[in-house]
Amino acid sequence: MKNKFLLLFSSLTILTANAQDNEAKADNDTIGPWKKKGNASFLFNQSTFDNWLAGGENNISGSAGLNYDINYAKGDWTWDNKFIASYGIVKTRTSSFAKKTDDRLEINSVVGKKATERWSYSAFLNFKTQFTKGYNYDKDENGAEVREEYTNFLSPGYILVGPGMLYKKDENLKFNLSPATSKITLVDKSFTLPDEAYFGVKEGESMRYELGFNASAYYKLDVIANVSFENILNLYSNYLEDPQNVDIDYQLNIVMKINRYLTTNLSFQTIYDDNAYQGFQIRQVFGVAANYGF
Repeated sequence: MKNKFLLLFSSLTILTANAQDNEAKADNDTIGPWKKKGNASFLFNQSTFDNWLAGGENNISGSAGLNYDINYAKGDWTWDNKFIASYGIVKTRTSSFAKKTDDRLEINSVVGKKATERWSYSAFLNFKTQFTKGYNYDKDENGAEVREEYTNFLSPGYILVGPGMLYKKDENLKFNLSPATSKITLVDKSFTLPDEAYFGVKEGESMRYELGFNASAYYKLDVIANVSFENILNLYSNYLEDPQNVDIDYQLNIVMKINRYLTTNLSFQTIYDDNAYQGFQIRQVFGVAANYGF
């Protein structure tokens, strides 16, 4: 495992160095009505302790992330697309398994036809899932670590789609309101349990359908030089069941630029979905990353 991480880190270091030969492409790429911009970030960490009296546990961790935009604008039509993907793992000396520190795949797409200067008729699609299996960890009667598979790719998977109205001041401030949004929750039916315990999907079934109101917003702010805050918010209320229980998904991505190829990144996400968990889910990732713009 350690050798694999060292090989990965070496490869990513070379990739980041090669990015210096593509400075113009790293900033932006525009072809006709299409405009695209993306960033890939890589983070590696390794800690070793030997007779360290203060304590500590040997560990190796790594993570990779992608944030990519491809947008279209011509005449009265716009089409904005954002792809977000991240994956990270950590392996400690005392753990029997390498464990995920991050795992998500999200696609956002909004088509708009201008109605006024800043408002457009719209249709949107949002898709979310994860890449690999997720586990619940425990100890057996002998104290050995054991795990049980709980989630997987498309289990759960979320699809939201619907018509609405889009407000767009510029690329850094926009929100979409959709009063007739269909939400589909996909799962592997082998996971489903009695009493709709698995992400709201009934036992033996593989899909849950909801109809409700969706509001999504995007706001990116350059606070000071080389420090940007990217905010992504999604709210959903199900008309068909407990409309007062609003699903919340908020993401905050803070990027503090050290130089053209190194940044300090803080990614924070909180989710409230009472069909998945009776409380707030929280994810936070922080570190210094090598970045490759394209």
